[in-house]
Amino acid sequence: MRRMLRLLAGARTLSLGLLITLVVLFGILVGPWITPFSATEMDFINVLTPPDGTHWLGTDSFGRDVLSRVLSGGQISFLISAVGVLSGAAIGTTLGMHAAWRGGNQEALLMAFCDLLFAFPSFVLALFMMVVLGFGMHNVMIAIALAYLPIFARLARNLTRTMMHEPFVQAARLMGQRPARILVFEILPNIFSTLLVQASVGIAFGIVMEAGLSFLGLGVQPPTPSLGVILADGREYFQRAPWVLTLTGVVVSVALLGLNLLGDGLRDLTDPRLRKAAGP
Repeated sequence: MRRMLRLLAGARTLSLGLLITLVVLFGILVGPWITPFSATEMDFINVLTPPDGTHWLGTDSFGRDVLSRVLSGGQISFLISAVGVLSGAAIGTTLGMHAAWRGGNQEALLMAFCDLLFAFPSFVLALFMMVVLGFGMHNVMIAIALAYLPIFARLARNLTRTMMHEPFVQAARLMGQRPARILVFEILPNIFSTLLVQASVGIAFGIVMEAGLSFLGLGVQPPTPSLGVILADGREYFQRAPWVLTLTGVVVSVALLGLNLLGDGLRDLTDPRLRKAAGP
């Protein structure tokens, strides 16, 4: 009964996380097209205007509407994080599944490479990559992808090694199916839910990573808006206009909350132990 209640709680968590995520995605995708103000157009008459009926989140030091910049910046930050994490997931999953299937030296070499990358915290690794590659949006995507590649590689390798002993995989091997076909059509569908949970949580942290890099001036460069750029601007005049940094931080927190709840809900609903305990 307790596990059944946990399953129902997971469903509520998933629904709440999905609702918040959809609202945020709708805002960043549609918002920049319907807001009456440009995200980059300066208005020196309305510099550092507090939130009011015209500018809901106020204006910054150049008179730019903060809400418009947050929506446009959220679009850029989400795109960077999603592309980076999904690229790392695709490459890491492919390498991990291949290494698990082949075994031997290839598997040992991949695990050694992952251990080398795991020796550095993800943000430190991304910071190092930005120093090596240089600044810019595309380099941030590469840095995030590299940070998440070993995570998905190790996860896919462990899951694949477990699935290789399942009867339906053994049956496919006895039927003479090619390894690539077995990996794609037999094993991948059975580990996809776990990878999806990791990806949803990873996108949330990827947004934080992009914001941190841009906040330090190593990521997206002004005047292109991103969440990190907006937060960095708001820090400069926080005492005069605290709403820029504070309200932008609230929006970021809500977006991260939705993605984390979505990941937690997916994890609870896809846990085979909970499904088995709940019964038919």
